[in-house]
Amino acid sequence: MKLYEQLADTLAQRIEQGYFRSGDKLPSIRSLSQEHGVSISTVQEAYRLLEDRGLAQPRPKSGYYVSPRIEVPPLPSTSSTLHKPLRVSRWQQVLHMMSQPEDRNMVYLSVALPNLEAPTLKPLQTILSDLNRRVGLRGLAYDQLHGADELRHQVARLAVDSGCRLAAEEIIVTTGCQEALSTSLRAISQAGDIIAVDSPGFFGSLQAIEANGLQALEIPCHPETGMSLEALELALEQWPVKAILTTPTFNNPAGYCMPDSHKQRLLELARKYDLPIIEDDIYGDLSYSYPRPRTIKSFDQEGRVILCSATSKSIAPGLRVGWVAPGQYLMQVMHMKYVTSMASTTLPQLAVAEFIAQGGYERHLRKMRASYKQNRDRMLEWVARYLPEGTRASRPQGGYLLWVELPQQVDAEQLNERTQARGVSVAPGPLFSASTRFQNCIRINFAPEMNARVERALQIVGEEAQKLIDEVGKAA
Repeated sequence: MKLYEQLADTLAQRIEQGYFRSGDKLPSIRSLSQEHGVSISTVQEAYRLLEDRGLAQPRPKSGYYVSPRIEVPPLPSTSSTLHKPLRVSRWQQVLHMMSQPEDRNMVYLSVALPNLEAPTLKPLQTILSDLNRRVGLRGLAYDQLHGADELRHQVARLAVDSGCRLAAEEIIVTTGCQEALSTSLRAISQAGDIIAVDSPGFFGSLQAIEANGLQALEIPCHPETGMSLEALELALEQWPVKAILTTPTFNNPAGYCMPDSHKQRLLELARKYDLPIIEDDIYGDLSYSYPRPRTIKSFDQEGRVILCSATSKSIAPGLRVGWVAPGQYLMQVMHMKYVTSMASTTLPQLAVAEFIAQGGYERHLRKMRASYKQNRDRMLEWVARYLPEGTRASRPQGGYLLWVELPQQVDAEQLNERTQARGVSVAPGPLFSASTRFQNCIRINFAPEMNARVERALQIVGEEAQKLIDEVGKAA
């Protein structure tokens, strides 16, 4: 990371923490240069970066000031506690959402896709084209069961940013993060076992639990700190839980980031009850600030944490490049990988490895982190402006997903049916639970360009939500 980026991140953290408030004058360029021992041009570049992020505004002959804070909705409620494990259902609803034919007239706020139009992805496209010519028959053959050596070495290098010290030999390449999660579940459990999960939680994980004949025990989550460790310990005392499956960093869908102290306590609970943890870190690299948060895996000295990730959210899902670092469960996960897919496709692995090695991935992340943060702020502004009174929304510090809690009168599935008829799709909250919870919640993607078309889509969501509220009021 360059000096001006480090300085910009330091100033951004001070703004986020309230050290500099909305409208405050920021330190002069000369004073920052002296304080941090950097050049005038470095400070100027840092301020330009803060301006790009929407955090600072220049005033002629006066300097830089903190941008006015937008009005944002309050945070969602902490999810309530369930009392027993459940079989996961709702496959038909998930299938319906994932199988929708592409419609250029539809605004898809429902699907967790990154921005695929970013110019920083062009070098990757060039690499893919060149590789097809350079590697010859290797691109058509099976690669090793555990994946291409080139990619595993780059993944091990990237893991350092999250606090992990991994060897390439500890990593297995998978076909996306979904295969990493599914093979990990099958490696450490048997049909009928109970898996403790975030609530709300990623529906792909829930469907993997269902497909393997397991039961989900939902643990309530705080909108800022994640899984309630008190509720988890009560659950572990009451039920024979086999494993903990969690997305602690920029959770899908709730957006929270579990503090390091909570991650350490969660690991201590797993150690106390002798349980594995399956950690989904797919959004971890998309942190708005530097350094990115540590993984639970980084605190693990026993190999009980199975770390899963992929390029699906940080680069592009069509590459289907994922990986898992299974710790002490390496051989079990390797066997499940073999019986599931034998090996992952070769060319995308080599392309991603080269993209990382050439610095393209880091440049892409820098661009996307700034873009997604700006998009988050704009989306929160629109949610506050267009959605009904009483609406709450998450405040993610990374990624591009917003969890929106609407007034109780709004049925999210009915809302989605109505907005789809007007060209807008959202992800209904019940998809993110093994039960029928979160009926009044939706998940929204803010990765695309925040243009007038997306703004109008939010207006439509708000109009239809208000109609549902009015209808309930009339019927009462």
